Amino acid sequence: MAEARIRVDAVLATWGTAPFLGPSERTVAAIGYSLLGAGKRLRPMLVFAAYDAAGGSGSVAELAAAVEVVHAYSLVHDDLPSMDNDDLRRGRATTHRAFDVPMATRAGFLMVPLAAAVLAHGFDELALDGGRRRAIALELFRAAGAGGMIGGQSLDLEAEGADVSLERLAEIHERKTGALIAAACVIGGLAGGAPDSGAHALRAYGADIGLAFQIYDDVLDATGTSDTLGKTAGKDAARAKSTFVARLGVDRARREAERLAEQATSHLAANGISSEVLAELARYIVTRPN
Repeated sequence: MAEARIRVDAVLATWGTAPFLGPSERTVAAIGYSLLGAGKRLRPMLVFAAYDAAGGSGSVAELAAAVEVVHAYSLVHDDLPSMDNDDLRRGRATTHRAFDVPMATRAGFLMVPLAAAVLAHGFDELALDGGRRRAIALELFRAAGAGGMIGGQSLDLEAEGADVSLERLAEIHERKTGALIAAACVIGGLAGGAPDSGAHALRAYGADIGLAFQIYDDVLDATGTSDTLGKTAGKDAARAKSTFVARLGVDRARREAERLAEQATSHLAANGISSEVLAELARYIVTRPN
């Protein structure tokens, strides 16, 4: 993960200061601030690992960075007062606190075409054919759209204070959190030349670890501290949000996350995909400190 962070951060540092990002230095500064926070870079790591597992041999750093740009944009908007209204992200002030709400909103919007530009450059670097380019682009932006991340966030807001079933809760987070994690796995596989069966296995793996990630996130929110998490602890309960911990309790939620992580790796084994890194990442997701 440290290696992935170094490689992706180098791409983000280059693209995150590009003058075409906005009409003012302050806009560019807000985008750079949002991109270069000290995150785990889990999604880029999944792109790298899936690419290697599929037999890729070039540099997939820009495709991985494009996924991280989309993720970073989602965090900026997720933290806004009209959404989760948070002041702390990745151990420092959220973008709208460091700048202001209009600037954070604008920065988030501008990061979407930025992701497309980074992605397109990555296609050229890998000399991917038109079919692979189209499939990867659709994968990323469908995961980010109404059928994925944005739709999941909308459903999550609607569910605040409501008695939500486990099935509905899983649907929300399969879209809000899981869709982009699954897409990262598929994007890496497609870029590396994975056949349809391999891409399907990577999607199934990604869907399981994506839901496991969110369930374990709920556990951490209920049991961790703000200093450890790098974001405000206990905010789910304070906002009466529907969570797996609220439905299952901490211990059962933790066990469900672990079950999903184990199930995820079985999809790979069943399709002949051998990747120690993907197996370790599944375990990391349900043991991480933040």
